[in-house]
Amino acid sequence: MSEQFDVIVIGGGPAGYHAAIRAAQLGKKVACGDAALGKDGKPALGGTCLRVGCIPSKALLDSSRQFWNMGHLFAQHGISFEKPAIDVAKMVARKDAIVKQFTGGIAALFKANKVTAYAGFGQLQPGKVVKVKQHDGSEVELAGKNIILAAGSDSIELPFAKYGEHIIDNVGALDLQEVPKRLGVIGAGVIGLELGSVWKRLGAEVTILEGLPDFLAAADAEVSKVAAREFKKQGLDIKLGCKVSNTEVKADGVHVSYTDAKGAAQELVVDKLLVAVGRRAATKGLLAEGTGVQLNERGQVVVDEHCHTGAEGVWAVGDCVRGPMLAHKGFEEGIAVAELIAGLPGHVNYDTLPNVIYTEPEIAWVGKTEEQLKAEGIPYKAGSFPFAAVGRAVAMAEPAGFVKVLAHAETDRVLGMHLVGANVSELVHEGVLTMEFSGAADDLARICHAHPSLSEAVHDAAMAVDKRAIHKVN
Repeated sequence: MSEQFDVIVIGGGPAGYHAAIRAAQLGKKVACGDAALGKDGKPALGGTCLRVGCIPSKALLDSSRQFWNMGHLFAQHGISFEKPAIDVAKMVARKDAIVKQFTGGIAALFKANKVTAYAGFGQLQPGKVVKVKQHDGSEVELAGKNIILAAGSDSIELPFAKYGEHIIDNVGALDLQEVPKRLGVIGAGVIGLELGSVWKRLGAEVTILEGLPDFLAAADAEVSKVAAREFKKQGLDIKLGCKVSNTEVKADGVHVSYTDAKGAAQELVVDKLLVAVGRRAATKGLLAEGTGVQLNERGQVVVDEHCHTGAEGVWAVGDCVRGPMLAHKGFEEGIAVAELIAGLPGHVNYDTLPNVIYTEPEIAWVGKTEEQLKAEGIPYKAGSFPFAAVGRAVAMAEPAGFVKVLAHAETDRVLGMHLVGANVSELVHEGVLTMEFSGAADDLARICHAHPSLSEAVHDAAMAVDKRAIHKVN
């Protein structure tokens, strides 16, 4: 007979483990199945984000930033030393240790909250039954009053660029044991830019091929322009409007055939090729016949605004459903669904989800861009302020970038905040909080910000909305 649970979660990534822990906090009997194994071959909770995504990439980004600063920034501080060297294996080992620390942390939280973990592939059967095929080949059958699908996403593999030793995805790019002399990247999105930045800082010659004609089209146009200029200064070679048609691994490297923005045939030869063209919902094998759960043409689980699938007691959250593939979006959906199951008013405000790219400078935004507001015919006013006029930024030798605040022309309500510069992944939350509480640009402008701090750029940008910034000409 199947073991009975109030809530069964399929997937232990950001969305899944948040749902499981929150449901357990609310007094539910919870099980969570996850198939992932760590580098040591043991079960590892946390999903792509924790194991081979958000966290390990930030570890390498920080390591590479320290190395880059030694060669490019320290001198102006009066700091000198012998020629810096990088031990890549040690850097990767540090990354692995951080990952292991946090995957183990989730396992400990499961134990503390009495969440029963199953290591294996979970498949939803009709009647809210989940079959978990465990790694030892055995199978367990679980029955739940509620099922939460949190299957996550996988890297998209191009048919002409199959993964192997020389053609890699984000997982491979996080585990390189030496700095490639030449690194090619297909895709100038978050993964391509972040991992491209890591290996560029460590000495690789990095070429990024992007199919779209515009750089970071999702971001504010001014932000994208400044970011592109800074990346060029750092030596990242970003080629736009490129259509890759074929790859071939030869003795001298990976040969990448593409047409450039003018339609001319080109070839790029690299030692490693990172394919970073996006991710797709990992729903293959997730559903047996007859569950009543639907997938759309992109393989995503179809859900309503409350993440309910339409099948009684079956929910879906995170990367396997519509919306941006952001870990924190999954966090909030997982918590919201657990609360809805418990009869509480769970809710996610998709209009205030922050977006961050952890390059140097960092790029962050929340809400509408100027381009979107113009397209939608919404009257707005804008104020911006450069980090070059912020004392703390200059003292840190981080003067690049700016903060822009967009507010409704009539109500002054903040509609968006767009940032590029040092630590803007933290500063963007001033915009998130203001928008969440329907605040105005004037509210931000009248809040006292510590001096000297990077947050003063937010304060002055808000003041600039009504042309009353103190530290720049309005």
